[in-house]
Amino acid sequence: MDNHQKGLLLTALGVLVIAPDALILRLISLPAEQVVLWRGLLNIIGFLLIVLLRYKSQWWRAYLTCGRAGIGCALLFSLSTIGFILGNHFTKAANVLVILATAPLIAALLSRFFLQERLPLRTWLAIGGCMAGISLIVLDDLGSGSWLGSAFALLAALGLAGNFTLAHSQPHIDMSPMLALSGIITAALAFGWSGTLALPDAANLGWLVLLCLVLLPIGFTLIQQGPQYLPSAEVSLLLLLETVFGTLLVWLFLSEAPSAQGLWGGAIVLSALLLKSLLDKQKSKPRLCRR
Repeated sequence: MDNHQKGLLLTALGVLVIAPDALILRLISLPAEQVVLWRGLLNIIGFLLIVLLRYKSQWWRAYLTCGRAGIGCALLFSLSTIGFILGNHFTKAANVLVILATAPLIAALLSRFFLQERLPLRTWLAIGGCMAGISLIVLDDLGSGSWLGSAFALLAALGLAGNFTLAHSQPHIDMSPMLALSGIITAALAFGWSGTLALPDAANLGWLVLLCLVLLPIGFTLIQQGPQYLPSAEVSLLLLLETVFGTLLVWLFLSEAPSAQGLWGGAIVLSALLLKSLLDKQKSKPRLCRR
């Protein structure tokens, strides 16, 4: 298995593990600030356990190796976490997941400006299509007063794309251990917001443990290793699997369907990204033939 295939496998597996994120958030009946606080605290434990299992007695070296870039990844991951949770709190899960699907395009822009990676015309066209789709989703939310949820979802996409781009700038370093620091940052911000830690009932605690102690640490540890082998935009593209499966799970179990305008916006976003993916594959075929 070459590096590219390894990156695809790690990222795809990670995305499938976190696919129930939006659904479980809907099942947790706690104030948003308490969800963020518990998510941060349980993430600390989950990510630390994974680091200890992977690096054993050398776990501390994993953190020292990440350096300042690792701190930046932790901050950006915290931003994406808070944006995702508050986005789901203020608007529909389907809208959050579709807006989050713009992360690959944002990552492509960041890579162009900060890593000097050139963007083909098809990428710019896809960006235009996605922006049109997002406009429909946001306009749909304005009438119900939940435009704030769309803004938080876009903030999550920015944090996610920034994290992957920064990690890709240091491809020889595994940045996944720094996700434990992200849990500390998230918990600290949430505690400053709420001022207290409330013990949830058994049902809510069970969902929190499943999501924040098990699924998210495993899934994001896999995903965070993706930029070591793949461009940040390609890692973000694989997150579209979460959009597809996450929306399907919410629709299937909670019957929470987006409005007609939201569906049109989502269709435009996903169609633009799918077309770009097909064009990318078509452009790569002549290179394979020459070999």
